[in-house]
Amino acid sequence: MRAIFLVLLTSLSMADTFTFGIVPQQSAQVLAEKWTPIFKYLSEQTGDTYQFKTAADIPAFERELIEGAYDFAYMNPYHYTVFSQHPGYRAFAKQANKSIRGIVVVANNSPAQSLADLANQTLAFPSPAAFAATVIPQAVLRQQQIEFTPQYVSSHDSVYLTVGRGLFAGGGGIERTLSTMDDAAQNKLRVLWRSPAYTPHAFAAHPAVDTAAVERLAAAFAQMHETQRGKALLSEISFESVEQAHDQQWNDIRALGINLLDDLLTEYALDD
Repeated sequence: MRAIFLVLLTSLSMADTFTFGIVPQQSAQVLAEKWTPIFKYLSEQTGDTYQFKTAADIPAFERELIEGAYDFAYMNPYHYTVFSQHPGYRAFAKQANKSIRGIVVVANNSPAQSLADLANQTLAFPSPAAFAATVIPQAVLRQQQIEFTPQYVSSHDSVYLTVGRGLFAGGGGIERTLSTMDDAAQNKLRVLWRSPAYTPHAFAAHPAVDTAAVERLAAAFAQMHETQRGKALLSEISFESVEQAHDQQWNDIRALGINLLDDLLTEYALDD
């Protein structure tokens, strides 16, 4: 009995509490409802505790990331290429068998049939550095010499809701977040354009997090779809499964040469 007690005491002493930042593609309330049960499940599997965190908007999330505010974070692919440089987040997992595509949505009754039909209109986007929802669609619009006025509305959900209400001619998003909207919101929209496919969002760990803790979490994520409860929780974020990942898998994003956050990196490099 004493031996069992000592084993339990040792396992408890190894457990730790970690903050887990989620990119604010949706409202904090919606994200908390979806991710908190997932973190509870993962805590049961690893023995560690994961505290849900997010930010008011994506620019604020970027500030949190570069300051190393989160032990773990779920971030868009471009963010990962930036914040793997400073403060050195390292990828350990990603959505399995899935690429990310940017989309441009319009209201279901919109006459637009191509991006050219959005010329000289105001278009909604989540934030300037939202990779697939903003960076890629805007680059294509500029390549096609289509003039537009961007309006940043803080989240993917805000894009879909405002475009659906006719407040903007169109807007940028991604397939996964559109699929999480309720049927009423989705039925007001039509996908006008889809981008090529890229490596999706990264689950990444701050370099100060112990390697063993990262490995525990990566293993728990990878096994999550094998249980009925885990599979159901993943479906709430439109995932089928999660797989372990490594830094080089985001080289397709690095090859695009996006430099939107270079000033932020420079600012923090000077502060160091």
